[in-house]
Amino acid sequence: MSFSGLAANGSTVDWDQTQHCKLLDALVPAQQHLCKRNLELMHSVVHAAQLTKAVCQSAFRDLRWNCSSIESAPHFTPDLAKGTRESAFVFSLASAVLSHSIARACASGELPSCSCAPAPAEQAAPDFRWGGCGDNVRYGLQMGSAFSDAALNVRRSGSLAFKLVHLHNNEVGRQLLLESVETRCKCHGVSGSCSVRTCWKALLGVGHVSEQLKVRYLAATKVVVRQAGGRRVLVPREMEVRPVLDNELVYLVSSPDYCTANARYGSHGTTDRHCNKTASGSGSCGLMCCGRGYNTYREQVEERCHCRYHWCCYVTCRKCQHSVERYVCK
Repeated sequence: MSFSGLAANGSTVDWDQTQHCKLLDALVPAQQHLCKRNLELMHSVVHAAQLTKAVCQSAFRDLRWNCSSIESAPHFTPDLAKGTRESAFVFSLASAVLSHSIARACASGELPSCSCAPAPAEQAAPDFRWGGCGDNVRYGLQMGSAFSDAALNVRRSGSLAFKLVHLHNNEVGRQLLLESVETRCKCHGVSGSCSVRTCWKALLGVGHVSEQLKVRYLAATKVVVRQAGGRRVLVPREMEVRPVLDNELVYLVSSPDYCTANARYGSHGTTDRHCNKTASGSGSCGLMCCGRGYNTYREQVEERCHCRYHWCCYVTCRKCQHSVERYVCK
């Protein structure tokens, strides 16, 4: 997960010399070693770090915790450093996005070490044939897992429980990515008759994986480590009779309510956060403001208006201003 620290500084590096791998403290030694052997991957890694940040903040923009903590990566605040359900979401999302970024880069020809995915083993239907250039999910998962998990396989990465939890959550993210593969096709035939289709396997956007992970975040399971035979395993804290499921996110410590600022717990609070006066769930002033109430102000907004289509082929618009009521938590 420490690769997420590359979002800000990694884009300024050319990544064409092995010494570049030592420039940033975002990479642990094992990741630096992977970097030196696979320099061509680093642009995909940086892109994944930037995308993880953007997708996380978009997914939680209407909740008290809005993923602002990811801004401090790789030096995480306590809400992401102690095994909370928020860290479960961020770790699993980062793992999935990294594999997604590499798989797409293979298919687009950006990486000399890989190319399009091989044709699927499943039999093609009579009206289509396998072709095109599918996302190389296998290579993406292989290199993505090596890079994501490397940060957790070093001695100083935290307790055994912390490592087990986040290795598990990393795998949950990658499994959801694997489940997001769909078949896409292009039609061939006279006058678009689609008598024959060429089809390939492609990944859905990372927003789809984020939505699935958010559902699992809300239903995440608090766990403890127990001895089972000769190894240590994770079990649900409240229901130790059942094992942890492969597709559920897990966490170690409870989160703050994020209502008030508390640096010790990594909470920024919700004072001055925008809210929706008429909503009743996520983003509502009742939920966002934690019972403190809200202030109202008016803002002038400029929008395009009175648009007209001209033959052929352009549109002209005027600019109109109107007043909008906004609400922010006290």
